[in-house]
Amino acid sequence: MVDASFIVGIVGNVISILVFASPIGTFWRIVKNKSTEEFKWLPYVATLLSTSLWSFYGILKPDGLLVLTVNGAGAVLEAIYVMIFLIYAPKKTKLSMIKMVAAVNIGFFALVVFITLFVLHGSIRLLVVGVLCAALTIGMYASPMAAMTTVIKTKSVEYMPFSLSFFLFLNGGIWSIYAVLVKDYFIGVPNALGFALGTAQLIIYFTYRGQTVPGKAQETDEEQGSGHLIGKVEMAQTGHLPKASSLPKQPLSRQDSAVKIIKAFSMPPLELQSF
Repeated sequence: MVDASFIVGIVGNVISILVFASPIGTFWRIVKNKSTEEFKWLPYVATLLSTSLWSFYGILKPDGLLVLTVNGAGAVLEAIYVMIFLIYAPKKTKLSMIKMVAAVNIGFFALVVFITLFVLHGSIRLLVVGVLCAALTIGMYASPMAAMTTVIKTKSVEYMPFSLSFFLFLNGGIWSIYAVLVKDYFIGVPNALGFALGTAQLIIYFTYRGQTVPGKAQETDEEQGSGHLIGKVEMAQTGHLPKASSLPKQPLSRQDSAVKIIKAFSMPPLELQSF
């Protein structure tokens, strides 16, 4: 009989890989236009580090195959995204990216692997890598909290896309169940937090989505249709609207605030491991 944790893990793999694959449209546009435009590169570098560490954790962990497969696939996709960005980014951006990739994705990751394999021994290896992975994932899940506060203050869900909140809820929930079944606290704690934050965001979203801000038209998801799902995710990840999309014009001060809010989403959880 198939173990329940294996079935839940497979579902989690499917959800997370779909999340990792969501920026494909963005990078097809970059390749087509031969320009990175105003898209942000830092989320992809950060997610590459996260998926690399989780892949290493999956290798160290007994029965960690499903952790390895989902994060291995995510690491490959994120590496491709980073390489495409490096090819088409302006020279100044390219230099900054190379320094960051060399320091974080190569230097730091290699240091963690070296210390884990040659300095640490026994169960302490899994403990150290697990803590690093959990800390990164908690940071990614917690990043949208600034947007939640802004939604409550402004009574507008314009800068908290439903898609991000929904996948935060879904992804955190499925991996929390998996963690309970396999008794893994490093997977369970950050994803339980992600599930709780996702639930809170959905409650806030449905509370304020029907309200309008004076002087500004408020679009709802029913009005926009499901075709805007990827566009919303790209806006939240990159701080840049896809082609043929636009937001109502705002005074300069609100535009500055909006940029800060959107940047809060730039660290995709899991991907939702991360997305």
